Amino acid sequence: MRVSASGNKLRFFDIVGDGGKIQVLANYTFHDHNKSDFIETYDKIKRGDIVGLTGFPGKSKKGELSIFPKEAIVLSSCLHMLPMKYGLKDTEIRYRQRYLDLLINESTRNTFITRTKIINFLRNFLNEQGFLEVETPTMNIVAGGASAKPFITHHNDLDLNLYLRIATELPLKMLIVGGLDKVYEIGKVFRNEGIDNTHNPEFTSCEFYWAYADFFDLIKWSEDFFSQLVYHIFGTYTISYNKDGMDKDPIEIDFTPPYPRVSLIEELEKLTNTKLEEPFDSPETVEKMIKIIKENKIEMPNPPTAAKILDQLASHFIENLYINKPFFIIEHPQIMCPLAKFHRKNQD
Repeated sequence: MRVSASGNKLRFFDIVGDGGKIQVLANYTFHDHNKSDFIETYDKIKRGDIVGLTGFPGKSKKGELSIFPKEAIVLSSCLHMLPMKYGLKDTEIRYRQRYLDLLINESTRNTFITRTKIINFLRNFLNEQGFLEVETPTMNIVAGGASAKPFITHHNDLDLNLYLRIATELPLKMLIVGGLDKVYEIGKVFRNEGIDNTHNPEFTSCEFYWAYADFFDLIKWSEDFFSQLVYHIFGTYTISYNKDGMDKDPIEIDFTPPYPRVSLIEELEKLTNTKLEEPFDSPETVEKMIKIIKENKIEMPNPPTAAKILDQLASHFIENLYINKPFFIIEHPQIMCPLAKFHRKNQD
């Protein structure tokens, strides 16, 4: 990743691999060939080449650990000039040529490694709690499980159109019905929709299903999982997070459990100083919520149903309530979660 020279007798290289770096100090004195062979051999080496070296370790005059090669060979040449040492920052190039991004930017390599650590930890965490990992079909006759536009493919032998799954939900629920009380799947899902920094047509998801558990169990599960995951990767519960890149000051997020619980309607009423009477989809309550949206210049959802308006209000007023700590928004009204069970104490 670095090539330099000092006269005809010294060549300097930085060799990078497996997350480490070491200097190569090629000195004509230690080389097994004559001067012309020495110059020809080392002048062929360019940034980005994969090289093989035979030599011995030592220290330079500045005391830096180095390899003093007796022989060198170019194993694979880099045929394009690499970007300079200042790094590759063009987002378009980084996404389309990920191999180049990995070569130049150490942070990208660390992201790959961290992602693998997260998936391995998640798998072990679920396994230790008695969950069974399964694989379900990627192609289905129906594209159920979530509200999204599917990709369509064709099965030639059956002469049948099939849909790439947009979620793993339905097959996993069938396994619950079959008596497997704790199941999960980590796998690719596909949604034939828009692309931006947080959405991709294909992505990896993890869904797990747990019979006879409720949201109190899931809250405890989430606290345990995220706190232990962060500590496993970083050795501390507090980490720095920068949403907008390295040019701005990062924020500190503390994953130490337990996490605050925020009741959606109760918190909305407190933050807007407005009493939201039940039923929440009544004309009077919807009118109150629309008034709040207009007064605070919030984008009106389309269509402006009670459920969508509540979700928009929660997004604006509640989701950023805690910046430096995870928290749970709980007790959503039934109109926002039609498939959820009733609250044990509050039937609304």
